[in-house]
Parts: sequence; C-alpha cells; structure tokens
Amino acid sequence: MAAFRKKRGAPVEHGKKSAKKRKISNVKPGKQEEVLNENPENEYSIPAPLSLGKWKNKERVLIFSSRGINFRTRHMMQDLRTLMPHSKADSKMDRKDQLFVVNEVCEIKNCNKCIFFEAKKKQDLYMWISNVPHGPSAKFLVQNVHTLAELKMTGNCLRGSRPVLSFDPKFDSEPHYAVLKELFIQIFATPQYHPKSQPFVDHILTFTIADNRIWFRNYQIIEEDSSLVEIGPRFVLNLIKIFSGSFRGSTLYENSHYMSPNLHRRNLRLAVAARLKEKQLVKDVQKHKKEEVKMLVPDDPTHDVFQTPKEKKPAAVPHQHPEQKPKKMKNKKEFKRQRLLKRKNK
Repeated sequence: MAAFRKKRGAPVEHGKKSAKKRKISNVKPGKQEEVLNENPENEYSIPAPLSLGKWKNKERVLIFSSRGINFRTRHMMQDLRTLMPHSKADSKMDRKDQLFVVNEVCEIKNCNKCIFFEAKKKQDLYMWISNVPHGPSAKFLVQNVHTLAELKMTGNCLRGSRPVLSFDPKFDSEPHYAVLKELFIQIFATPQYHPKSQPFVDHILTFTIADNRIWFRNYQIIEEDSSLVEIGPRFVLNLIKIFSGSFRGSTLYENSHYMSPNLHRRNLRLAVAARLKEKQLVKDVQKHKKEEVKMLVPDDPTHDVFQTPKEKKPAAVPHQHPEQKPKKMKNKKEFKRQRLLKRKNK
C-alpha cells in the first residue's frame, strides 16, 4: 500500500523511504553547523521501518491437480494454499495431457514453482515439485494424508504468517536430499514483504527423514513457553525419482527402496493366497491320514497276566411267578346308590 505525505503532493511508493538522519550536539542552536562540519561523527542514522521493505523475492507457486482426485486430496490442496500466501490455483488438468504441459500453465499464471498432484486409479496419489521451466523436478508418492479439518488439533496460526522451515540433519548428508532441501526452501518459504503475508512468524514447517521417507508436519509456536502444538496438515512423501528438467529430462536419482503401490497390493494378495493354500494343504494331509489303513498290532499273551477274573455266581432260575403287590386304591367318594345298598345289607 502507498504511504501518503502529510503535505499535499504525490503519494510515496512502497519501500522508497530512506533512513532518517539525526544530529547530536551540546552547543547552542546558532553554532550547530560549525560543529557538524568539524565533527561529522556527531551525525547518526535511524533505519527505515521493516514494514516499508521492498518485495524482491518474486516466488510464486502454482498448486493444482489432475482429474480423478478424491475429497481428501482436494482438502489437502486447499490447506497448502492457505499456508502459502504466495501460491496460486488453477483448474484441474485433463489426464490425457502430457506432463510437460504444466510448464505452459505455469508460464500463463506467471509462476516459477509448481506443486502438481497426479491421481491414478482413484486411490494412488503422486506429487510433483518442480522449478519451472528449467528444473530440477522430483516425483513423490503421497501416503498417510491427514487434512487440517480432519486432525482437529488444538493449535492455530494467523493466515498469511511466514513459517520457519526446519530440516532434518540428514538433508545435508546426501546430495539428492540437498537438492530436495533447496526445492522445499524455495517453494514453502513465504517471501519477505509479500503483499499477502503477515510481518511475523508463528508456525514451523518440519521436514523429517525416517524409514526412507520425508515426513511433513506443521506446528504452532506458543509464545508463553515456546512450546509447539501441531496444527496440520500432515502427510508422508516417498521419493521416487529426481529429474534434471521440469517434468521431464534425464534421471538424476532413483530411489532403490521405493515399491510401487501396484506391486505392494500384488504382494499382499500373494501373501493371502499363500496362507489359504497352506491351510488347504494341512486339511488334505489330515484327510489322507484318516483314510490310511491302520496297522494291526498283534495281541501280547502276557498282557493279561496280572488281571484276576471275578468269581462267577450260579444263575438262580425262578420256578414261581413273583408276587404282585396289591394296588393301593385311592380314597374315592362312593356314589349315593352304593351307600343305600350297604345300608340294606346291614
């Protein structure tokens, strides 16, 4: 924004203010010029305020994707655009187009960096980061994506504030990690004095290397005790290749630990099939054992040596029928006719 003069006149352009000069002297007002001519050291300058600095680093990042992405990827792209005030958006690119067309899209949008998300099979997500138009560029497989709204973290930061980039010490140990570090610095670092940025720092973007992958995290800096609280988003980048050009060119580095998602899913299916096959073999072996003819073991004559037989009692043959027990009659009430007959007999 332009800062206006106090008096009438044209407005002063942004960043054009120079340092102000102040004079120190303990002499009378009439003799100040003579003292300053003799001792120029009595004059000192006050630097201009930082907010009036000039925006020199014109880094612009284009963040867009191909068609076929899911809702999680769309939300993650929106989170990255929120974190990066120097980013721009564009419509989705058709999957039939070649990747080098992205360079033309960046040129139209006046961007010199690009983050491009490529979706395949509606389940695999690849991320390209590139320095347009001369390269280098890197291709990653994105895993374990968690968006800002999904995490429900307690942290918060002001929109447009500049981040502090924190890198793992392993980025300086190998040359391909050094190339990625420079790309991450140029893409994710908000340029100083950017018109959409805020003049202070309140969050940290960390890049950590573990298990041959790059782990991205975003933390808020709490002023009270300088502790960190995670904000999000978070995701893991599995490096595939680094190319010399932008979305094309010779391969500078290829990750030997990388396994494609198709091969990983195939190995999982083969492992499940192997377990089922092993269970079926066990069942066949058990069934074959049951069908085998059992070998008859001959009787041992000394097996019953210590077993004494019981004494056999003579069987008693009954010659009469067993006595029948008299049935117990229930006390039933006699009919009136029976009672009258008994009285006559008496």
